[in-house]
Amino acid sequence: MSKLFIAGEVFHGAGTLEELKNIKGTKAVIVTGGSSMKKSGTLDKAVAYLAEAGIETQIFEGVEEDPSSETCMKGAEMIQKFQPEWIIGLGGCSAIDAAKIMWVFYEYPDADFDAMIKPFTVPVLRNKAKFIAIPSTSGTGTETTGLAVITDREKGVKYPIVSYELTPDIAIVDGEICASMPAHVTSNTGLDALTHCVEAYVSNIDNNIADALSKGGLEIVFDNLKEAVENPNNITARQNMHDASFMAGLAFNNAWLGIVHSLSHQVGALYGIPHGASNAIFLPNVIRYNAQATNRFPDLAKVIGKETAEDLAQAIETLRSEVNNQSAIKEFGISREDWDKNLDYIANNALIDPCTGFNPRVPSLDELKAIYNACYEGIVYQEAVTA
Repeated sequence: MSKLFIAGEVFHGAGTLEELKNIKGTKAVIVTGGSSMKKSGTLDKAVAYLAEAGIETQIFEGVEEDPSSETCMKGAEMIQKFQPEWIIGLGGCSAIDAAKIMWVFYEYPDADFDAMIKPFTVPVLRNKAKFIAIPSTSGTGTETTGLAVITDREKGVKYPIVSYELTPDIAIVDGEICASMPAHVTSNTGLDALTHCVEAYVSNIDNNIADALSKGGLEIVFDNLKEAVENPNNITARQNMHDASFMAGLAFNNAWLGIVHSLSHQVGALYGIPHGASNAIFLPNVIRYNAQATNRFPDLAKVIGKETAEDLAQAIETLRSEVNNQSAIKEFGISREDWDKNLDYIANNALIDPCTGFNPRVPSLDELKAIYNACYEGIVYQEAVTA
């Protein structure tokens, strides 16, 4: 028997932020990032809609990119004092992921963060509050996933906290909110959604529903990402990318991810490389690596009019270039000396990352290092490199 895990209610389409008018309760906390939601007017709209519903709102602002455990604890303290019935993550994935962990510590102030690093160990939630996710970027699908990625700054490690308890009760997928998203963020997040489609489809968990969502999301990304980057006010393209992100999130929430994410988590934590950008660098070479263990890539290639795993890898490299994303890790200004110094550390962390367990091919440490090195230089991964 399989169970489909999805946000409890999903509102999608331009203007669906207005659904906040229909929320029942008395208090809500909105967790958001820097200033983009304020500048765009989205934050004020959200507060006004909640006021129409008779809900008093407090705001926790300033969640940083790659949110830290410290920020989550600070937000939980503020939420604890206010005692809301709703916690709302509004903004990019960082704001929503941080809000999820604040939610945990609101309900369980003495919870052990280190213990929750082990998958599916988050305690039962919804004793005090429910959760609403309103994304402003079209990439992670966190609005329908049981995942929050939190960074330990001292260790330089990103931890994916995995539990279906974290799946939001309500997701509002409103493409109008994305209109102010800068081109480079649109590009990075769109390539992240693409990665989710590919990794969910070839994971070692069989799920027909995830497969259909992965194929559908992949097609939408290839059809709309370039347009969304080049013409940011095209709300149709924006909504299409937002829907694709949700579809990809729903797919991987039920089939999970692989070593592209394991590799990306480490360079994001240590070097601050944007998650979607690093995913887009690793994905083509991981396709080449995993093609030795699965025959599923041609299915995805056919969705975009191609035939083979290599065709798919090259099509992703072409799209990556068309939306102005980097093709090598070294393009982020990381010296070879610094890279070599940290290679064993990040490869070891990638090997034990929870996502590695769902990869269709079981990697060795040396194989992960070989993929890392090929992607550092921006060259094609070949099996002979590991010999």
